[in-house]
Amino acid sequence: MSTAAAKKKEEAAGTVVFKSSIHRIRRGNGHEFSSDAPSQPRAPVRKPARVARMLAFAHKLQEAIDNGEYTDRADAARKLGLTRARVSQLLDLLMLAPDIQEKILFIERVDGIEPTSERALRKIVTVEYWERQRFQLQVWNF
Repeated sequence: MSTAAAKKKEEAAGTVVFKSSIHRIRRGNGHEFSSDAPSQPRAPVRKPARVARMLAFAHKLQEAIDNGEYTDRADAARKLGLTRARVSQLLDLLMLAPDIQEKILFIERVDGIEPTSERALRKIVTVEYWERQRFQLQVWNF
């Protein structure tokens, strides 16, 4: 059978023959197909990590207490709509060694993935000496 006859037979059967490349594209929850070449992968989205933002907020909060905007932690909690426990947790981050705080402030999340949590750092805050805090972070490969 000639190729022209085979082609006519396929067209009659409802078969579609593509002569270009097809790319699978993911959109939402499903997949589509396109003859366009896939786009270049996008650059990763980098934003400050949540723990970095919380540490910066703790510094601002402590500064506001020192300047007299709030009389104490309880007053700050009332005016900010937080619990006193949460304000204490945030301000406890200020007990970390200064170099550790600096590292934390420069941590970024990439594509929404957080590198560490505030809860993990709270364990280090309970360590009294800065040298031991640094050792704990080395153990965690931070």
